[in-house]
Amino acid sequence: MDGKRVVWAKQLPEVYKKLDEIDQIIGGHLEVGLLELVKLRSSMLNGCAFCVDLHTQKALKEGESHQRLIQVSTWHEAGELFTGAERAALALTDEMTGLGERGVSDEAYEEVAEHFDDQQIAALMAAISMINLYNRLAVTSELRPKQR
Repeated sequence: MDGKRVVWAKQLPEVYKKLDEIDQIIGGHLEVGLLELVKLRSSMLNGCAFCVDLHTQKALKEGESHQRLIQVSTWHEAGELFTGAERAALALTDEMTGLGERGVSDEAYEEVAEHFDDQQIAALMAAISMINLYNRLAVTSELRPKQR
């Protein structure tokens, strides 16, 4: 192999377009700042440098603080820096991203249910699943962030 990998979105633009449409639907049910925190956390866990960069930049544009973005990596130790709803969403993100054999715990699900209605929970689950898909595609394609 010549060292270059297929960039999936360039080869299947119609799939990328449909996934983007799904993302837009999901985004209509959750606050954009929360979505960017969840996408950033999952991207960190999956080691997707491209998506970490992308969602950091999007969150900054939405007015998120540098401190909170840095602390997403250690959200569980950041105390009240994140709201209860954000902590619940980040916990669900951790468990869904690292699904493994144990699945999602009742505790994580019940905590999310205390902060979000059923439609928001469904949107959160879909958003976490979507960013995991994007992370896997970007890492396999060896997408890298551009230096600014």
